[in-house]
Amino acid sequence: MQFKNDLLLRAARGEQVERTPVWLMRQAGRILPEYREVRSSVSGFIELAQTPELAAEVTIQPVDLLGVDAAIIFSDILVIPEAMGLPYEMIEKRGPKFPNTVSSAADLKKLRIADGVDDLSYVIEAIKITKKALNGRVPLIGFAGAPWTIFAYMVEGSGSKTFSKSRAMLYQEPDLAEMLLDMITKSTINYLKAQIAAGADIVQIFDSWAGILPPDHYQKYSLKYISAICDAITEVPVTVFAKGAFFAREEMAKLNCETIGLDWNMGIEESRRLIGPDKTLQGNLDPAALYGSDAEVEAATKRMLDQFGTGRHIANLGHGVYPDIDPEKVKVFINTVKEYSAQLRAEKV
Repeated sequence: MQFKNDLLLRAARGEQVERTPVWLMRQAGRILPEYREVRSSVSGFIELAQTPELAAEVTIQPVDLLGVDAAIIFSDILVIPEAMGLPYEMIEKRGPKFPNTVSSAADLKKLRIADGVDDLSYVIEAIKITKKALNGRVPLIGFAGAPWTIFAYMVEGSGSKTFSKSRAMLYQEPDLAEMLLDMITKSTINYLKAQIAAGADIVQIFDSWAGILPPDHYQKYSLKYISAICDAITEVPVTVFAKGAFFAREEMAKLNCETIGLDWNMGIEESRRLIGPDKTLQGNLDPAALYGSDAEVEAATKRMLDQFGTGRHIANLGHGVYPDIDPEKVKVFINTVKEYSAQLRAEKV
């Protein structure tokens, strides 16, 4: 497909770009009144995500309304456990909840490896609809949760400050933990390949709970499985975003992926030194910076761009945009990235 704007893909591959591409995690929804209007037409988040036409509509909204350089399919990382046989509910203002969890080998036997196509046909259909509607305007990002993060929810049953049940299993029943992680990994590979076949141009792996593991456990119970996914996905560029895994940046440099996402607590210059020149870095403005005035948002964005320089970079926040942030502040961030990064490159020439 011929893209009208392929900056994101070129930046991920380390090719020359006229300016830094920019998009936001959690851009499909949350801050936009237009999203809330669509969501109010259904029973809630899960019905919206499972209605392909509506999921496609809210996926494209940030492209139209904010001017981002990529769309990311509207879905949730927890569709994988559901496809494996462990359904979840989304409780308003509280987050996901699993009526059943995995705590024994007997629980494991009730699960299956998801095929990614039939099990998650609503996501695949949403990607096809979105891809057709975008018509090459910008690339479409597919995504999945990292196996450790998915494991944490399947064992814990909900979000948690400590994920103590999940972490306890790593110590008490490591073989059971690895069996579940292996099933999640195989399901995730199938799912991402199905997304790519449907039209995803680049995929991102979200390890939202990376930072709660000690370094040795992160290596054994997370990075190993992320590495297997990266090795399996050869069709499109891969981005790995591991929130809080500052201790693993040198190891992440060895992953067979194009882009490493940085959270807002990871120093930019230090990260480049640890990761090296052969990966694109993505991030990493503090989302809370968007609560500032227009001038403060602009200044913070320019400081970030100065630190990344004109090397391999995709501009983003250091985590998802917060739901109460003013969309106009998001536009200031996006427009500053576009204008200032182009200026930096022009000055370099």
